[in-house]
Amino acid sequence: MKKQFENIEEITDRSTYDAAMKYLDKVVKEGTQKGYFKNTEVDNKYTREFGRIAGMTADYESLYMEFKHLKVKNPLIIKIEKQMKKQALNQRQTAELLQVKENTLSQILSGKRGVSMQMAKRLYNVLNIDPKTIIEFA
Repeated sequence: MKKQFENIEEITDRSTYDAAMKYLDKVVKEGTQKGYFKNTEVDNKYTREFGRIAGMTADYESLYMEFKHLKVKNPLIIKIEKQMKKQALNQRQTAELLQVKENTLSQILSGKRGVSMQMAKRLYNVLNIDPKTIIEFA
């Protein structure tokens, strides 16, 4: 492995950051192929180089890059959608089975509306959603 970025201690521009990320990928690929990352407790030239470059790129990211927060879908909504797919139901059919308006179901599926106790019972009885999932994520 030929070391790069030896003369810098900090990344301050995007082009250097991009080059460092490509180099980091090479270090990981080569180190993995040669087995240097099998034991993370062992200190070797690949783990040291990975730490050095990863530290500089992480510092650049925290100082100069703005990341949008990831939206994670509620596990209850995922279960409802899976059951709809499994039973080949569209939103309108599912709303009818759950005895609610389609708009209400749409709001639940988009996370804009919570699940009432009555709806929780229907999700369990009609769609066979696990009660633990309903209680934990409603």
